[in-house]
Amino acid sequence: MSNKTFADNFLRGHSAIVTGGGSGIGKGIVDAYLEHGCNVAIVGRKKDRLDATAAELMRKHNNGTLCVAVQADVRDYKLLSEAFDNAAKQIGRITILVNGAAGNFLAPITGLSSNAFKTVMDIDTVGTFNASKLAHEKWFKENGGNIINLSANLHMTAQVLQVHAGAAKAAIDAMTGHMAVEWGGENIRVNSICIGPIDETEGFSRLLPPNLIEDMRQNIPLLRFGKIQDIANMCLYLSSPASSYVTGAIIKVDGGSTFTSGCSMPQYMNKMKSFKSKL
Repeated sequence: MSNKTFADNFLRGHSAIVTGGGSGIGKGIVDAYLEHGCNVAIVGRKKDRLDATAAELMRKHNNGTLCVAVQADVRDYKLLSEAFDNAAKQIGRITILVNGAAGNFLAPITGLSSNAFKTVMDIDTVGTFNASKLAHEKWFKENGGNIINLSANLHMTAQVLQVHAGAAKAAIDAMTGHMAVEWGGENIRVNSICIGPIDETEGFSRLLPPNLIEDMRQNIPLLRFGKIQDIANMCLYLSSPASSYVTGAIIKVDGGSTFTSGCSMPQYMNKMKSFKSKL
């Protein structure tokens, strides 16, 4: 992931925790941070994936940065606390937290169990709260810090078959504002990135019906799907001095698709239901 938009090593001396950083968008963010001199701890549930990602990125970036894998479930506050301590022992005091752990699947409201709804809320929303509160307690309240929450524009467009994920992301965006207000005086910035359709991710291939891909692309003002690099770039910006007066922001990185999405149209819903029945 070569990126020359930002100065080389501008994150030298920083250490970040990225939850959900073992694959997809999270992995892309870890890649970008390492490239610019930041040490990173990847936190997630699947140890094999975490270890493989950390080893791959360490081989790629031979610039003195560290990438370590720390296993934990963001829903478990005690174990996550221990994982955070383990991370700091390996890469130093944490200055940046990226909350990227998430769960999602397609389901109509009538077919969504209470437990399934709760699971997504627990991973996305409670997990974001747990990680943020721990980072505040351990490092940020004394030294300041930077929290970046990965959200999505689902609740802005009322996406069909996504009430669980939309509700979780809406809660994350609300929490972003509350944290920015309460912790601003401690030199802690908290921002949210509302992510639109990003190509070459598991969610994109798993959740988007093939017969709707071109229709959706044509409805995006920029006439293209996003790239993982687009989200990584926003994380780099929010981690840089250029954003020092930005906090509590809900930043859409979606190519303008929030304004033009046709996801609530009856024909879209029918196609989505047809796709869901084949999964």
